[in-house]
Amino acid sequence: MATHPLADNGAIVTGASAGIGRETARALAADGADVALVARREDRLTELAAEIESETDASALVCPADVSNEDEVEAAVEKTVSEFGRLDVLVNNAGIATDSETPVEEFPTDQYRTVMGVNVDGMFYAARAAISHLRETNGTAIFVASYAGKNPRPDAPLYAATKWWTRGFAKSLAGQVGTDDIAVSIVNPSEVRTEFGKEFRERTSEERYEQDEVTGPRAVADAIAFAARQETPNTVSELDLYRRDKFSG
Repeated sequence: MATHPLADNGAIVTGASAGIGRETARALAADGADVALVARREDRLTELAAEIESETDASALVCPADVSNEDEVEAAVEKTVSEFGRLDVLVNNAGIATDSETPVEEFPTDQYRTVMGVNVDGMFYAARAAISHLRETNGTAIFVASYAGKNPRPDAPLYAATKWWTRGFAKSLAGQVGTDDIAVSIVNPSEVRTEFGKEFRERTSEERYEQDEVTGPRAVADAIAFAARQETPNTVSELDLYRRDKFSG
């Protein structure tokens, strides 16, 4: 008989319309969690919700939102709690890449603000909105960062800086809310074959890499689900995911 370790849990996944977020929503639902799907592309979310509800016993809630808009993020969290009655897991995943070909001295201000709005502001808004609800359930906030947040990235200094910020914020937040029995985990993927990069790069990671060259999004989603399954008082502090044939330290 199959077990569902996240049965009766309510979860939110940002950036759920594609890639890591999409696969994470499916993984959490397979573990029994009802999942709120947050992203800008409502048609993608509606399609995913139908897939989840046909494949699992979980409920899927469509919450179209731009994570760089604090009002929309707060509304999505409140809609989730109203629908599911609780919030146990926040997966702070939404993120975009920068144009790796543009040097900093030529980097457009509007692109800078867009990237910071999603990768930094969005992480903050979702965490802030979720904390009081996670406190009620001894829940878990999971931040999807990157190997770019652990090592210098001369080809993409702004993107790397946002991931260093994510890790620093999450680690500091863990100390602040841990006494309230809220877990904070960080997952650091290396290169992943998804649509990532479509906003500002000429090619997405799907287009840059063959299928057997880099990790697929489901592997990252499984790592996130593993972190979500940990029960108090234990938690995953930080999980680095890399291909064993490409490890570079």
